[in-house]
Amino acid sequence: MSIIRTIGSRLEPLVDDYLIDTMQGVSLRLHSPVLRETVLTFDRPWEGPVSFAPNVRRDGERFRMWYRAGGDADQRLAYAESTDGINWERPNLGLVEYQGSRENNILLEGSHAQGVSVFIDENPAAAADARYKAIGIGPKIDGRATLRGFASPDGLRWHMVIDPLLVAPDDGRPWFDSQNLAYWNSHTGRYELYARGWVPPRIRWIRRSLSDDFANWSELEFIDAGETPFEHLYENSTTPYFRAPHILLAFPKRFVPERKVRADWFDGLSDAVFMASRDGLHWDRRFMEAFLRPGPDPDNWTERNMYVGPGIVETGPAELSLYVVEHYRHPTAHIRRVTLRTDGFVSANAGYAGGELTTHPLNFAGNQLTINYATSAVGSVRVEVQEAAGRPIAGYTLDQSSEIYGDEIAHVVSWHSGAEIGALAGRSIRLRFVMKDADLYAIRFRE
Repeated sequence: MSIIRTIGSRLEPLVDDYLIDTMQGVSLRLHSPVLRETVLTFDRPWEGPVSFAPNVRRDGERFRMWYRAGGDADQRLAYAESTDGINWERPNLGLVEYQGSRENNILLEGSHAQGVSVFIDENPAAAADARYKAIGIGPKIDGRATLRGFASPDGLRWHMVIDPLLVAPDDGRPWFDSQNLAYWNSHTGRYELYARGWVPPRIRWIRRSLSDDFANWSELEFIDAGETPFEHLYENSTTPYFRAPHILLAFPKRFVPERKVRADWFDGLSDAVFMASRDGLHWDRRFMEAFLRPGPDPDNWTERNMYVGPGIVETGPAELSLYVVEHYRHPTAHIRRVTLRTDGFVSANAGYAGGELTTHPLNFAGNQLTINYATSAVGSVRVEVQEAAGRPIAGYTLDQSSEIYGDEIAHVVSWHSGAEIGALAGRSIRLRFVMKDADLYAIRFRE
C-alpha cells in the first residue's frame, strides 16, 4: 500500500527519505559547510583557551550569541551581538565584576554559570520576564548531576526559576557534564530538552525529555538512531530548522577517544556529524561520514574541536550560518563562522549519467511548485506530476515539463501550459524528478 504524505504548503528539505518512494541513479548526499572568517577569538582575560559553546540566535534585527567564557573551575556565561552575523562585538554590560572592573560582557559567573545554554522562548504563553530561558548544570543530589532552569526578560539579566529542573537517572553514570540544551518547539507546542547520557559499556550518547511548562519534565529516554553503530556523541546542538520547524537537525560533536595526533596532548580527536528527525526520538543517521572535518589546520587535530554550537541563522538571501569552536585548549582558541546554501544540508544528487526520483503520493495545498536546486552548465531537472498510481497527468507530463537549469533557492516549476498546479490540490499526486548533474535540496507548494 502506498504511503500518502500530507505536506500542505510547508517547505520540505530532502534531509531524509520521508518523501521519497524510489530513486534510480540518484542518491542522498550530505554537504559540508564552507569555512568563513573567525568571528570571536577568546582573548579577553575572563575567557581563555577552553571557552566554548556558542549559542547563536536571530532576535529581531540582531544576532545574539551566548557562550562559555573560562574553564571548568571558573566558568562564566558571556555575551556578544552582531547586526549581520559576521561582525561581532562584546558589549561592556557592567553586570558582573571581574578583577575589580565591570567593563566586560559577563552575564553569570561561578556555580550559576556551569554549562549554561540559552534559547529564545517562542511559546506565546511565556511570561514577559521569561522570554529568554536557559538550562545549566546544578549541584549534585545523592551523587547524581542536576540541571537548573533560568529565565530572563532581555537575555542579559538572569534569575533562576527551577532548581533542580532535572536529576540524572541513577544508572551508574549520572552525569550532565557537557552542553545540554532545551528549546520551545512551535510545531509540537512543547519544550524539548536534550542532555548527556551513557550507553554500555562507556559510550557517550543523547537523552531527551519533554515538558509542557518548562517545569515538569518527562523521564529522560535515549534517542534511537536505528541500526547505526554507537559512537561517542558529545554536545548535540539539536534545533528545529527555522524554515521547516517540523524537522529537527542536530550536529553532535563526535569524539574518538582512542586516537591522537600529538603525543604531548590530551587523548581524543573530534569532528562534527549530522542527524535529522521528525519526532525528536527517532533519528536518521544514514550519514556516518563527518559533516565538518578538522581539515588541514593542525590545531584542530586535538581533542574537542569542531563543535558546532546550537543555532542556524540566515545571513544572506541564500546563506545559512553556523558557528564552530576551533583550536580548543590552544592559546588561539576561537569561534569560526561556517556557511551552507539555504536548505543545503542534504540533496538528492544525480551525476552526469542522470537519474530519477519519484515521491510517495502527496497531498498538497497551493497553486505553484517551487524547488531549491542547482545544476552544472550541462545539467538539468524536469518534473512530471503523476496520479497516485503512477500514471502521468495530462498537461504535467515529462515531455511537457520545462527544462530547468541554473542555481536557485525557489524556482517556480512550469509546464507548457504554465506554472498553475492548483487544480490538483486536494488529490493525491506523485512527483517524478528526472535529473542530470543536478542537486535537489527542497520542494514546496505555495500560493
